[in-house]
Amino acid sequence: MIKAENLQKRVAMAGRELEILKGINLEIKSGETVAVVGASGSGKSTLLGLLAGLDEASAGRVVIADTELGQLDEDGRAAFRADHIGFVFQSFQLLPALTALENVMLPLELKGRRDARQQAEHFLQRVELGPRLDHYPRQLSGGEQQRVAIARAFASEPKILFADEPTGNLDSRTGEHIINLLFELNREHGTTLVLVTHDLKLAQRCQRRVQLEDGAVLAE
Repeated sequence: MIKAENLQKRVAMAGRELEILKGINLEIKSGETVAVVGASGSGKSTLLGLLAGLDEASAGRVVIADTELGQLDEDGRAAFRADHIGFVFQSFQLLPALTALENVMLPLELKGRRDARQQAEHFLQRVELGPRLDHYPRQLSGGEQQRVAIARAFASEPKILFADEPTGNLDSRTGEHIINLLFELNREHGTTLVLVTHDLKLAQRCQRRVQLEDGAVLAE
């Protein structure tokens, strides 16, 4: 289960303090599918980063599987993510010197998976990139890079998958395919899905929608 209590995020900007999140309280059950929706600038991506332990809150706390992320140092949070969490970044975060296959294999190899290549190939096939395994990010379109990022997140078979606009760079057919993959992962492995999206079709597939407005939860 994921639990956020009075979660706040403030940053200094132009000589003043900007409040991005204003005391978010949220519980997400194991295996649940949740869409975080709201206008641009409402704090969706910031919330996702805090829940995943990619950023530190100004106040409040995040607890995942009885572990309070704020009590871990940076290395501790990285180790926790490696064991429990997959993340699909809106900006892909692929390593330019590695091929598509190597980008997906890397986190598996770091975990000591002996089947890293087989697992990476399997998930790249599932996102329809079988013919592009040996291509570098610069040789791939934006949509193809997004699919590599999704395959990388899927390949570790995480307990929790966070995704920031997972269909934002995809055409409608590929987007539908990726949406189906997300929910297949949820069904097959009981994966908890937390998705930031403007895609109404994707949001409607989720069991619950959390709407943010001006850094606060407007409705669930």
